Amino acid sequence: MKRKGSLAFIILSLFVSLAYSQGPGQAGYIFERREKGYFPLVAEGKAAPILLSQDEWPGVRRAANSFINDIKAVADVRPLLPDRLEGNRRLVIAGTLGRNQWIDLLVKQGRIDVNSIAGKWETYLIQSVPKPFPGVDEALVIAGSDKRGTIYGIYDMSAQIGVSPWYWWADVPPKKKRAIYVQPGRHTDGTPAVKYRGIFINDEAPAFSGWTTAKFGGFNHGMYEKVLELLLRLKANYLWPAMWGRAFNDDDKLNPVLADEYGIVMGTSHHEPMNRAQQEWKLYGKGEWNYETNKEVLSGFWKKGIENMGSKETIVTVGMRGDGDMPMTEGSNIALLERIVKDQRTIISDVLKKEASEVPQMWALYKEVQDYYDKGMRVPDDVTLLLCDDNWGNIRKLPSLTEKPRKGGYGIYYHFDYVGGPRSYKWINTNSVSKIWEQMHLAYEYNARQLWVVNVGDLKPMEYPISFFLDYAWKPERWTADKLHNYSVEWAAQQFGYVHAAEIADILIGYTRYNSRCKPELLNEKTYSLLNYNEFSRVASDYRLLEDKAKKLYEVLPANYRDAFYQLVLHPVQASANLTEMYLETAKNRHYIQIGNAAAANEAADKVKVLFDKDQQISDYYNNQLADGKWKHMMDQTHIGYVSWSDPANNVMPAVTRLNPDSTKNTTSLPLYITNLTAGKPGIFKDEHGYIAIEAEHFSRAVVNDEIRWTVIPDYGNTLSGVTPWPVTSARVKTGLKTPRLEYDIDLKDSGIVSIITCVSPTIDFKHQNGLFYAVSIDDEQPQIVDISTRVDTREWETSVIGNIRKLTTRHKIGSPGKHVLKYWMVDPAVVLQKIMIDSGGLKESFLGPVYKAETER
Repeated sequence: MKRKGSLAFIILSLFVSLAYSQGPGQAGYIFERREKGYFPLVAEGKAAPILLSQDEWPGVRRAANSFINDIKAVADVRPLLPDRLEGNRRLVIAGTLGRNQWIDLLVKQGRIDVNSIAGKWETYLIQSVPKPFPGVDEALVIAGSDKRGTIYGIYDMSAQIGVSPWYWWADVPPKKKRAIYVQPGRHTDGTPAVKYRGIFINDEAPAFSGWTTAKFGGFNHGMYEKVLELLLRLKANYLWPAMWGRAFNDDDKLNPVLADEYGIVMGTSHHEPMNRAQQEWKLYGKGEWNYETNKEVLSGFWKKGIENMGSKETIVTVGMRGDGDMPMTEGSNIALLERIVKDQRTIISDVLKKEASEVPQMWALYKEVQDYYDKGMRVPDDVTLLLCDDNWGNIRKLPSLTEKPRKGGYGIYYHFDYVGGPRSYKWINTNSVSKIWEQMHLAYEYNARQLWVVNVGDLKPMEYPISFFLDYAWKPERWTADKLHNYSVEWAAQQFGYVHAAEIADILIGYTRYNSRCKPELLNEKTYSLLNYNEFSRVASDYRLLEDKAKKLYEVLPANYRDAFYQLVLHPVQASANLTEMYLETAKNRHYIQIGNAAAANEAADKVKVLFDKDQQISDYYNNQLADGKWKHMMDQTHIGYVSWSDPANNVMPAVTRLNPDSTKNTTSLPLYITNLTAGKPGIFKDEHGYIAIEAEHFSRAVVNDEIRWTVIPDYGNTLSGVTPWPVTSARVKTGLKTPRLEYDIDLKDSGIVSIITCVSPTIDFKHQNGLFYAVSIDDEQPQIVDISTRVDTREWETSVIGNIRKLTTRHKIGSPGKHVLKYWMVDPAVVLQKIMIDSGGLKESFLGPVYKAETER
């Protein structure tokens, strides 16, 4: 959908700044024409040399060489890399405080004020200095507080001049420029809000594993160099490497060396303690993965992991799960697990000859491990507690706002991909920025700020949400709810320029919201109603409209952008639209079989086969033709034919039935249905057909108080948006005259009993306060208090994550027909309302509920 301000945003961006590709939310400081005081990075066919100190970090040197290549890609001229100051009238000086003699001298002389970055974590300053040294007219200084600060400063310049962080991983071409000038002033993006920010490449077979084997010959340093550089360009600093049959430290001995040289902090996943991969235990371990019966062997195995780590920057995973990421045996207990952690810390201290508290460590409260913590298990205060979501994007637990801060702090392990129940979801992106924002905002506000790591599966299909996750971790205050749409526009502009950015953003927002309703692996012919509200056809039509928009943009974009556009925009839309259409035709086939319409049933069956074949054709194009075959195997993931949580061996076409044309009993087509609502904005919602449906943001009034207000989260949830009490750290409240609430004016045609179906997001009781509540009432009746929370891995929880929503029903007695007020009351913060439906006897079963506009449906 279009958002007000998008056009103004584009015009302003073009008029005020010619900075085409700065990171989302950042001010541009690169121009193509010179004004007074501007530093000429590239002018008149020459590029300013880049000067580094001999004492500089290797990772900074690597970044500088990347920057040289980026300038060449943008402006067709390659800067020199001199080893001395003399002979250069204009130059770039890049370096880390304390490791670059020229920058340190400028600081000592008062030519540069570095008080805003000195001693800070991963902070940089970019500033031009006139006549910094004899014989030098001007220098552009990129100064970092530490090695990653300098690296981020260099890569920020790369983004500013027109090189997307995704230039290699999504084939985004550089934005060509004849000249590059840097605006005077101090340019910085501050200090990251979350200390450690990274990704987990996981569930990587068959797609990522097949691709890297074909492209690089395995999970080796050639591939990981590309991953490490991508992370730094995205201002990330942390990586859990691929681990399905892989061992980062063992597969290629250069892997850990290069990670440390690049400046990436390494870790191992939640169930791989002491810097050793699960695959290493399979290769070198002896006996059972059981500390009670095999302590000596396990201790030696873990000791070797810390020896291999040495001084390399690492966050050591401590604790223990069962072999193969399974729960520990029933005989395991808290005392044993606490002893395991104590013994692991002794190994760390003995091997590294330092206090264990000086070595960053992490304990993941994943699945049943959280139960151990809730029952009293504790680890030393310097160990970061890594809290987790439910594998479906809903955070299970957050710190109490009143508890004593931990030295090691708290982190979050989040999922964009998952292998497990109710179904694995691995194929394409199903993560909306609005949902990620809502949950990670909770995490940040409840002080889980030490470490954020997200499972990104095969990495490739997740470019858009990865960018947002890491950008948000860097500066959460930059992205408030009302600016989320702008994020999508700016991200699209960074990849494709501003001309079509608003249109591309609408497509990105649209397909991710549609895909998050029901992930493709869970989708089938029964998901949406074929008959009621014409739901299935409407959903398929919405996908087709997005696909049509994407195809038209693909045709008008310059040819060199098309591979990137296909990967980031067109492919997920096209593949999702085709899949939805296939299941729609499957549903039609079954419907026509039931009513005996042979011709229509057979036509639908034929279409199912065509669409199933087209699905493979779409994957084949991605694998074999896109970017001259660069991404071979990246779309090998099966996604059709699930019968349990695990992947089917191959895609399996939905079963269809064909009838003998002579057996036709009934030629009736699909029946007509009329939706009731004509209002798509606040007003009086009338009950004309036995039901009312209201989007949450279309309230008639919002009642607030001095402490609490309401916030609309745009493009959120299954239909339009979400509304939630604000701030999310508010305390639980009792309903009363001054209690914050949303009011909806309704007009009911009859008296009697009505049902209110309140649709909220499947948020978990992250406070562990015996529930997460809202209340609802009509007029002045006593509000009914409702608990939305579910226990993970129960049938109720499965239903909520399958549909990305909780539908909760209350019953209310209406004394007379006519006008009434429906009141939705705050009880707890962080409950996100999406939609309300009132059933007075005519509401029909459907996935999304009735729509907002009057229309005749087939």
